[in-house]
Amino acid sequence: MITRKVFIAAVVFISSIIVLHAGDDKYSIGEKISFKSEVLNEERSIIVYTPRTYNNYSENYPVMYLLDGGTHFHHASGIVQFLSGNGLIPEIIVVAVQNVDRTRDFSPTHVEERPTTGGAKKFMSYLEDELIPFVNRNYRTEPYEILVGHSFGGTFAAYALVEKPDLFNAYIAISPYMMYDNDFVVKEAKSKLKSKYKNEIQFYMTVGNGSDYFATLADFEKIIETKSPIGLEFTYLKMENENHGSIPHLSIYYGLESIYSEWKLPKETFSGGLAGVDQHYNMLSGRYGYEISTPEYTINALGYSYLNKNDYAEAIKVFAVNVDRFPNSSNVYDSLGEAYENEGNLKKAKENYSKSVEIAKKVNHANLKVYEKNLKRVQEKLVQK
Repeated sequence: MITRKVFIAAVVFISSIIVLHAGDDKYSIGEKISFKSEVLNEERSIIVYTPRTYNNYSENYPVMYLLDGGTHFHHASGIVQFLSGNGLIPEIIVVAVQNVDRTRDFSPTHVEERPTTGGAKKFMSYLEDELIPFVNRNYRTEPYEILVGHSFGGTFAAYALVEKPDLFNAYIAISPYMMYDNDFVVKEAKSKLKSKYKNEIQFYMTVGNGSDYFATLADFEKIIETKSPIGLEFTYLKMENENHGSIPHLSIYYGLESIYSEWKLPKETFSGGLAGVDQHYNMLSGRYGYEISTPEYTINALGYSYLNKNDYAEAIKVFAVNVDRFPNSSNVYDSLGEAYENEGNLKKAKENYSKSVEIAKKVNHANLKVYEKNLKRVQEKLVQK
């Protein structure tokens, strides 16, 4: 479908926490990890952002690989946090790949005037054989990867689509410098784009007000439109109010919205109860090619929608399903305890609040004090009773 809008074995690594400062407090937004790449024969560094729920739940997450990571990590991870926090996209792990020699790594061919060019094939091997396996071993990931590149990084994203289309599931190519080496990637696309892709691929491309980019990107667009590959969803957006430097932020924002255009849970879905909610996530599983279970927080939201209407029986039923599906979460027991407390069943409320506190203590949960407060309140009610 086409839419248009005009290592690694025995790795030793060093990690440090990337923080934002606010007065005397420090807020962690990522972890820097360095290791030796055997493919590139050099030390490489990444910065990893994990979602806010990562340490509280046991779920797996899609991964966004961000080229020019040192430049774009801060604002890109903020976009992911904002969009996922509003239910527009799933929570995503962001892996920002820091540069050593971007001209070398992102260029598919060697040109004489740029001595280090031509290393894209080797850099692709680094991603495929070292970095992605490393991330999958050390983080809870889903088999869904997004590649984001700006300018020369966008050229590499288009090159990856043409040369290794199964390596990533989605691409955001921001003002890609496709004019490189006499439109090399565009010519490759003409001969190498497949007529059909086994897995659904999304390619989201943007350009700012750089008119010198327009003709080449229009050629690339025309090739894709002419071939109209089955399984490739292509979107091209011109942002002529943005320049080459300002365009990455909005491109990542709109690109993620486009990739996850069907993610948001429609309001009317709750009227169908848990069955309706599960159906939505079954649909998403088919679209993205891996099993997407209804998240714990979504089931919790459904339970509270009943609790807020004083429908205690239905709230208890939904929260109990959450306990059954996520038995290692302290939050699900706390919510079930709250429903029982509102219903007046203090014994059951105490039982679930106690379980919540027990689990929270084991993992030093951020909401432990809240859970302890709830348990203490019910215990005092039982004594008074």
